[in-house]
Amino acid sequence: MSEFNFLDLFQGIATLVHSFETQPEIALMRIFLIFLGGLLMYLGYKGVLEALLMIPMGLGMATVNAAVMFVPESMSVPSQGGLGTLFLNPLISEGKQLMDILQIDWLQPVYVFTFSNGLIACLVFLGIGTVLDVGFLMVKPFQSMFLAVCAELGTLITFPLGTAFGLTVKQAAATSTIGGADGPMILFASLTLAKDLFVPITVVAYLYLGLTYGGYPYLIKALVPERFRAIPMPPVSTKHITPGQKMVFAAVVCVLLSLLFPIAGPLFFCVFMGVIIRESGLKEFNAFFSGPVLYGATFFLGLILGILCEASTLLDEQVFILLVLGITALTLSAIGGLLGGYFLYWWTGGKFNPVIGIAAVSCVPTTAKVAQKVVSAANPSAVVLPDALGANISGVITSAILAAALISIVGGGMGG
Repeated sequence: MSEFNFLDLFQGIATLVHSFETQPEIALMRIFLIFLGGLLMYLGYKGVLEALLMIPMGLGMATVNAAVMFVPESMSVPSQGGLGTLFLNPLISEGKQLMDILQIDWLQPVYVFTFSNGLIACLVFLGIGTVLDVGFLMVKPFQSMFLAVCAELGTLITFPLGTAFGLTVKQAAATSTIGGADGPMILFASLTLAKDLFVPITVVAYLYLGLTYGGYPYLIKALVPERFRAIPMPPVSTKHITPGQKMVFAAVVCVLLSLLFPIAGPLFFCVFMGVIIRESGLKEFNAFFSGPVLYGATFFLGLILGILCEASTLLDEQVFILLVLGITALTLSAIGGLLGGYFLYWWTGGKFNPVIGIAAVSCVPTTAKVAQKVVSAANPSAVVLPDALGANISGVITSAILAAALISIVGGGMGG
């Protein structure tokens, strides 16, 4: 009978000790990610980050790095050498191996059938569509779209910057979509263009998107003097736009964009289907998609992203590059939106509040709320939320258009 080792009873600790002996960087990263997961949960609980996303992501990140055990080769993560978990393995692709792992790893079916094909992104977009009032965009379409185009500055600059940092063209294109601040679209683009990096790209994107609510107000205050932040906007009403007109608008734009960029057709369809459900008066459908579907998809999005934060994956040297490019993209997009706001201020003879430009960074509805929050601090009677929502919704559209254009150009469509 072989000698009993006390650590055999506690494999999570045993694998940590084993990693310290063989791959100390893996062991240290596991410990770091456990504590980082706890921090994300705390920040989500405190409202600094998006709770619905960050609490499951944080717990998933902490748990998956604690629950590492010795496993057969068919279940292991190659870079960890004989170690794995019972959560999921994103590297499994061979048919028989995949069928085996689907019966073992409890989250593998969720990953395979909702993540690897982009379904989770479509479900989130469908839910988002049901809470969007396109009337704000229809009232001032040119103003809203102009700001949204300006707020793509981060995407446009980060793409060539990424190639300069040593990323491939496809990896750089996928990373640059972080500048669009649209989580589901970033997930979709990275799965299509850079599947080898989609986990760190998406994790970096969502971590940074969670920080926009806390970080953007400081950027606004640094770039927009208080007298500009206090400019009031004339009331905006969408009452004269009928639900039927909104439905026609959604249908026409959906078909037109799908005709131009078929690669993003599923996402265009889902967001505008959500809009049509909202405006059609189908209250039961609207309640279902804006509630259980949106919140459920967002929850599982955060959970799976956390589970995918396995130590060896995030030790890739390219992760640091992604961190730099991600914050660069979001910062430049915010600056681009504010510059667009300044242009409209000049164009209207000082009657436009430039802070509205930040809302064109399409983190719906976070950046629109940020704009109103900062403006209210400077002038409690000023209301910019309707204009900000118009720019916000336009940002969703332009980020999808630009991501689809990048996929079509550098990816050659799905066959690239």
